[in-house]
Amino acid sequence: MRILRACEAEGIDAVTVYSDADVNALWVRRAQESYRIGPPPVQQSYLNADALIKTALEARCDAVHPGYGLFSENAAFARRVQEAGLKWIGPSPEIIALMGVKTAARSRMAAASVPVVPGSDGIVESLEKAREIASEFGYPVMVKATSGGGGIGMELAADEATLERVMKGVSDRARRFFGGGDIYIEKAIVRPRHVEIQIFGDAHGNAVHLFERECSIQRRHQKVIEESPSPLNDPELIQRMSDAAVRAAQSVNYQNAGTVEFLVDQDRNFYFLEMNCRLQVEHPVTELVTGVDLVREQLRVAAGAPLSFKQSDIVRKGAAIELRLYAEDPAKNFLPSPGPIHEFYVPQAEGVRVDSGFESGDVITPYYDPLIAKLSFTGATRAAALDCALETARRARVGPLRTNLDFHRRVLQDETFCSGEISTQFINPESIKRLTS
Repeated sequence: MRILRACEAEGIDAVTVYSDADVNALWVRRAQESYRIGPPPVQQSYLNADALIKTALEARCDAVHPGYGLFSENAAFARRVQEAGLKWIGPSPEIIALMGVKTAARSRMAAASVPVVPGSDGIVESLEKAREIASEFGYPVMVKATSGGGGIGMELAADEATLERVMKGVSDRARRFFGGGDIYIEKAIVRPRHVEIQIFGDAHGNAVHLFERECSIQRRHQKVIEESPSPLNDPELIQRMSDAAVRAAQSVNYQNAGTVEFLVDQDRNFYFLEMNCRLQVEHPVTELVTGVDLVREQLRVAAGAPLSFKQSDIVRKGAAIELRLYAEDPAKNFLPSPGPIHEFYVPQAEGVRVDSGFESGDVITPYYDPLIAKLSFTGATRAAALDCALETARRARVGPLRTNLDFHRRVLQDETFCSGEISTQFINPESIKRLTS
């Protein structure tokens, strides 16, 4: 739906695809043309490269926008799109391939003077080698897949007793979701903040940043609340991180939208986490504080145009916060809760933006990510944006399926969250119990 809006604004006709589970989906109803791509399982529909490219050609498309997930960071698919004579709206397959292998990305970033978390130099192939590395850096350590993202391919190993189980679990998930089971190990940064920098480059040698987003409120390493500016309230640190992100982009001749993610430790040292070679789910936060339409800019840059702005043109105004509204039950470890949406009401007011692929009467199926909507709010200050978010969350109604809306209401009133003294450990068994009881 977000990409459809950008295409409409640019005067571009757009085609969407759907699986049998999504035959009545909002993006099917709204698009000028929409085509069936296959049955519900993603491997037979949204991850069916042959069917996607065949459909794009039959529909006489010029370009493919991969969205936020699934094929969005798949270098092989991006390459096939280009080989079919279609434009790929994103960074080149070569950049995706380079940055998609986390061990190679770490090496490239270190060479560009971007700080990286201490860890293995490459793939860890044995339990014996893993134990050796973990002993060198000290527990806890983070075991990560060399490819993929979204928090699926990583898990904390607290001690030697859990290391073997964690390695097997991460490798198995990586093989299932990303097509390969290679893993590596990093020193775990205790209670870090997750802060990312939005970058944008073009084919004319330009690369800029569009400030930061604080993404520390996560469950299972997946974000649920994002905001800008970061409540770190440290302009000098943010400037150094932004400069590092631009160096990272320049080091690989980055083109189109992307994000450089960092961990910030308790002493305010920052470390490269990964580069996301795509548009991020949480991009509305950046759009609201900068006034830049990132998706329209993606379309222009993919068509060969230079960036429509210089670094000096990008000015941040006010504050913004985004709440990801999921069909899930926070009291049951955020277990997905698919089902029909009989009522979906979010009051519209100044400073409120709703990005959603659903309306009242639609259904959240069990086949895909249960994200219902992104609710974004702006204000002159962080406090004003939080007030707008809380007032809207109090009045919003979504049901009868279970959602995390009430959880968001409670987080917005939580003393620790409101103080800005947060970390990626904010959501934990103790806080879940407190915020759901």
